[in-house]
Amino acid sequence: MRGKNRKDYSPRDKNKAPRERATESRSKDKDNSTSRSYRDSDREGNKNSRPGGRKKFGDRPKSRNSNPRGRSKSSFKKSDIDPAMMVNKTINLESEKKTIQTRAFVELDIDPQLQSRIKNKGFEQTTEIQDKTFEIISQGKNVIGIANTGTGKTGAFLIPIINQLLINQSRNKSIVLVPTRELAQQVEQELKSLSKGLKIYSSCFIGGTSISKDIDKLRRPNHVIIGTPGRINDMINRRALKLYDFDKVVLDEFDTMLDMGFLQDVKKIIDQMHKRNHTILFSATENPKQQNIIDDLIQDYEKVRVSEGKANTNNIYQDVIKTKDDEEKNQMLIDLLRKNEFKKVLIFSETKRQVSKLCNVLKKFDVRVDEIHGDKSQQYRSKAIQKFKSGSIQVMVATDVASRGIDIDNITHVINYRIPSSKESYIHRIGRTGRAGKEGNAITFI
Repeated sequence: MRGKNRKDYSPRDKNKAPRERATESRSKDKDNSTSRSYRDSDREGNKNSRPGGRKKFGDRPKSRNSNPRGRSKSSFKKSDIDPAMMVNKTINLESEKKTIQTRAFVELDIDPQLQSRIKNKGFEQTTEIQDKTFEIISQGKNVIGIANTGTGKTGAFLIPIINQLLINQSRNKSIVLVPTRELAQQVEQELKSLSKGLKIYSSCFIGGTSISKDIDKLRRPNHVIIGTPGRINDMINRRALKLYDFDKVVLDEFDTMLDMGFLQDVKKIIDQMHKRNHTILFSATENPKQQNIIDDLIQDYEKVRVSEGKANTNNIYQDVIKTKDDEEKNQMLIDLLRKNEFKKVLIFSETKRQVSKLCNVLKKFDVRVDEIHGDKSQQYRSKAIQKFKSGSIQVMVATDVASRGIDIDNITHVINYRIPSSKESYIHRIGRTGRAGKEGNAITFI
């Protein structure tokens, strides 16, 4: 190129042959490369193996191209979390139990058929959030509920919704919007178990499933629609789903939906609800920056707060572990996972690539592990979660897709492989352990 559009390139050494210049260029690129220690060790195969097939983290090929700190070249969103908030070495379960006032379900104005199903599930006492919101929701008042994970928020809105449907099915149709597929499936399972045999019909719509099957579901009556905003809008755009006679909308984990960029999808769905007269919002955390958006979605509401939207430090031991690089972090992680008390462990990392890479590392050390993230099919994710629930695997590695909606009993430890980018993310993550007032453990690598 000539003239003003010509680009300036650094002068080449004319005395060097083309092949010599190319070799020098490649050498410079290598000198600027970041660590590939784990990728290199994968290629080496058995060369780095110890007797018995175990690899040692220190046994890796020495390369002049390796970054001595083992840092990835990828950049991450800077975290706004003070490490001090992630440390809590004293918990008191008994004092927490004494402060909660609840009622027996039989004291509530609930249809006898629904009462029997609640009893069959083994529920006798309401949780605090259920106790404080039951009458509000039953009376058709708008409500925002803030409660920690594992405190029964799903039952808090499903029980009054089912109860109202038993009174009048034509006037109480509801749509429940959630941020993740796993949470949608969990809500649907809970609804079906509470409404079995009551002729209350529901459908769940999430990504990664058959569109044609979803359309078939809408050819029959549905009293409750559950799903993620993206797939629900897809059904609306295909003119398969019509919401003109739905008057209730539930936004579960609404702060997360807004963080994940679902605001426009949520607004489009609500605009289709011409008879909407009841809006219910639930979350474990509260973000003041979202208040204006929330005020546009819901007016004249009552706010019920059974937590401050902060990390639940009452029943979760929390600690941080400082490591100098990923190599030391991985060795520390392996040592932890070999301890007997680490029976069911959920590990979070920030990106899909990090999750897969860590999962592969753990497999090489004979850890029973699987992974879930956005690149995995819904079928794969569902199977992995089932394996984790049943105990056939010890460890699940996941992105934040698992911090909302995974209701798995007795997770002994949550480990943040990398520090979360926000306080809200941290709260949701550690809330997977220590559920329903049980003792839990959370560890964060920094």
